[in-house]
Amino acid sequence: MSSASPRPSSGASAVTSTPVLRTALIASGAAAVVLAIVAGIIGGVLKGAPGMWSGLIGALIAVLFGAITAASILIANRWYGQELYVQLFFAIVMGGWFLKLGLFFVLILVLRGQPWLEPIVFFWALLAGVLVSLAIDAVVFLKMRLPVVGDGSLPTVAPDDVAPGSGTASQRSPDGDSGNSHV
Repeated sequence: MSSASPRPSSGASAVTSTPVLRTALIASGAAAVVLAIVAGIIGGVLKGAPGMWSGLIGALIAVLFGAITAASILIANRWYGQELYVQLFFAIVMGGWFLKLGLFFVLILVLRGQPWLEPIVFFWALLAGVLVSLAIDAVVFLKMRLPVVGDGSLPTVAPDDVAPGSGTASQRSPDGDSGNSHV
C-alpha cells in the first residue's frame, strides 16, 4: 500500500506539462489584470458604474474558469511517480471541472437580475476573457519545446532481438539484418 503524499518517488522525473501550464497560468494572470482594467474602463465609459463592475466581473470570471483547469493539473502533477498517480490525477482534474460547473450555476443564479449588472457589458467582457485565455493557451503551447517522448521510458532491447529462453540479444548477421526479412 502506498501513501498518497505529494512527493514523487526517487526515480521519477518531472512531468513535461508542468512548465507549459505554469507559463500559461502566469500569462493568464497578467492578461487578467490588463483585461479587467480595459473591460472596466470600457464598461464604465459606456454604462457608468454598473458597466464598470460588469466588465470587471466578466473578465475575472473568464480567467478564473480557465485557470482552474490548469491549476488542477499542476496540483495533480505533484503526485507523479506515485502508484495511484493516474487515479489521483483524474480525480483532481474532474473535481476541478465539477467545481467550475457548480460555480457557473451559482454565479448565474446570483448575478441574474442584479440591478448593478449590465448584461451586455458582462457578456462581452466574459467573451473577451475566454478568447484571451484561449489565445494565451495556444501561443504558450505552440512556443513550448517539449520532447517527443517525455514522461515514459523506452525499452533498451527490442523483443524481437531476444532469443526465446535465452534472455540475451541474438547474433546478428554482419550486414545488420536480423534475419527476419529474407524472402
